[in-house]
Amino acid sequence: MIYLPTWIISFLAIAGVIIRPFKVTEAVYAVTGAILLLLLQQINYHEAVAGMAKGIDVYLFLTGMMLLAETARAEKLFDWLAAHATLMAKGSPSRLFLLIYLVGIAVTTLLSNDAAAVVLTPAVAAAVSAAKVEKPLPYLLICAFIANAASFVLPISNPANLVIYGSHMPSLYQWLSTYLIPSICAITVTYLVLYFTQRSAFSHQIRTDIQLPKLSSGGRTALLGIGMTAIVLLVASGLNMDLGLPTAITGILTTIIVMINVKKSPVTVIKGVSWAVLPLVAGLFVIVEALNKTGMIQNLTALLNKGIAESATGAVWLSGIFTAFACNLMNNLPAGLIAGNVLNQGHSPEMVKSAVLIGIDLGPNLSITGSLATILWLVALRREGLDVSAWKFLKLGALVMTLALIAALASLWI
Repeated sequence: MIYLPTWIISFLAIAGVIIRPFKVTEAVYAVTGAILLLLLQQINYHEAVAGMAKGIDVYLFLTGMMLLAETARAEKLFDWLAAHATLMAKGSPSRLFLLIYLVGIAVTTLLSNDAAAVVLTPAVAAAVSAAKVEKPLPYLLICAFIANAASFVLPISNPANLVIYGSHMPSLYQWLSTYLIPSICAITVTYLVLYFTQRSAFSHQIRTDIQLPKLSSGGRTALLGIGMTAIVLLVASGLNMDLGLPTAITGILTTIIVMINVKKSPVTVIKGVSWAVLPLVAGLFVIVEALNKTGMIQNLTALLNKGIAESATGAVWLSGIFTAFACNLMNNLPAGLIAGNVLNQGHSPEMVKSAVLIGIDLGPNLSITGSLATILWLVALRREGLDVSAWKFLKLGALVMTLALIAALASLWI
């Protein structure tokens, strides 16, 4: 088979990203896979560049968000927010859990799921550290799971939403009428399952004698920058603009203004950003471009059309479930690109398109490589000296994702 090397290399590269042998950063495996595809002429130079170019908006978006998060972390904004959250919990671990979850919903909805992973994780780590929580992981798991569960409340809540719809993005009213109830179902079910499975960690009281740190001028500017970014993203989404460039501009400007204000070198912030995420995404896009050459999109389109012809209801459930699991094999952004092409070629009903989007957004809660947000969350965890194995996440994710997906897909008929 002429395409066998493409499938083998792609499988091994994605497996490397998932398993991360030798504790090497995920980017190494994605980039190595992309280079091997080029060397073995499974994809030519122009096709590889075209594949990477499809992620330009994502690279810009991530750059802005990572700069914002690192600037805020450097200026102790997260420590300040953590102290407030801990005081509001009034010694109750379950109340702190709920507070963090509610904040996660707001951050994901207004700033995207990647921002929830990048911005929220260090804030939660600071909060549980300040509260002297014995088992911090249950609180940090919120950052990963809510980042995907709340990622279809608004179009801007997940870059994958923009990839799937492309230039056919519905109006905000149409979006909310379709996705608001499924979002509420997914968010509620995810919270209940997380709370139920992690409740053993809530038996100990948390500290209440927290000193409220003073927020520096740099911290206030960083907070203002994050707020402005949320407004810019909402406006850009309303105007059907790409979100990458506005996010990059606000992130860079905020970093520059804060560094001038506190008289620090921007090199400190730049060095603190996990830049390896960008080649990871680029490598995944190249791998998907090579897979596209195997006729995968044409075959999937034919299967989808056949399924719709046989049973529209069956097609809704099968397409939602299939994409939910598929995005764990290649990450939801590349999977979203493929799904968008399939849906556009197949002229699918809106219900099927909605089921696919829900599958792409919720499916990543199954594994640590399902979405870029979860990979970013892992990177943030490692900076805090914590780690979660792929197997441990999968065991919890299988329960969280499956129940939330069933609830969200079922609610499409409401």
